[in-house]
Amino acid sequence: VALGAFGAHGLKKIISEPDRIQTWDMAARYQLIHAAALLALSASARHRPYVAGLWTAGTVMFSGSIYCLVLNRDAFKALGPVTPLGGMLMIAGWLALLAP
Repeated sequence: VALGAFGAHGLKKIISEPDRIQTWDMAARYQLIHAAALLALSASARHRPYVAGLWTAGTVMFSGSIYCLVLNRDAFKALGPVTPLGGMLMIAGWLALLAP
């Protein structure tokens, strides 16, 4: 929530390009969705620690790399390949949740 609020209010003081602000908002949205999913999973009878691990690692990699790239693309350009890997981990978590 804090990173989303920063993106909505504080980030505009630092960054003026709308596409970078939209990218930040997307990262915050995915982080919030997966945080809610983790809470639901922890209360579920189908609690699977490996799903939680995939979602956590994926969210940190996906959203975290996007936050860094939005703030300073040149300094964090090495994190570019981390974003899709994080996305794949999040997808793997959803697929693992669906498995019997």
